[in-house]
Amino acid sequence: MPHTTFGLIRHSLTCWNEEKRIQGLQNSSLSENGRRMAVAWGHELAGLHWDRILASDLGRVQETVAFVNRVLQLPVHFDPLLREQDWGAWSGLSFPELFARFGPEVRVQEAAGWDFRPPGGESRKEVLARGMQALAAADRKWPGQNILIVCHEGIVKTLLYHLLGRRFLPDEPKILTGYHLHLLQAAGNEPVLITMNYLKLTGKET
Repeated sequence: MPHTTFGLIRHSLTCWNEEKRIQGLQNSSLSENGRRMAVAWGHELAGLHWDRILASDLGRVQETVAFVNRVLQLPVHFDPLLREQDWGAWSGLSFPELFARFGPEVRVQEAAGWDFRPPGGESRKEVLARGMQALAAADRKWPGQNILIVCHEGIVKTLLYHLLGRRFLPDEPKILTGYHLHLLQAAGNEPVLITMNYLKLTGKET
């Protein structure tokens, strides 16, 4: 049986992204720049062969998928397992507000690595578990297909950091660059990383 391949991207730019505000399970619509970027991504991703799109069901991802799929014209499936990490009581705060109000608590959580959990939210381990569950289910349902996954930075990071054996601590060097396509492949109980930062999504209109 051919392996199932997953291409991971995060949603396009939202108004809260531009304000450096934490979204979590809350939602912010794509900004004007974000909408233009998502349309352009459709053309950039069209050079690869995809069989379908699997995506988070949060609004900003649904918007991104709608614009990307103007070009790709693929079957689309939404899965709540691919939602962003729940940031609980910190959702909706800008990062400057977060550190001004809860700086010591934030630093304690950052030092917890994979056990990072905002108050009332979920841990990175829990995000990883449901992300892995979503990929395993997709592999069983569509074996051997090339599946474009549109989700969130939290899902992308937990999957890739797990496969790379990272500790998720502040002293680790950054390895992901924004708005790139990453390729994974199903291989037994968990996926394997094929290529990180495989394709830069420039968002330039064609």
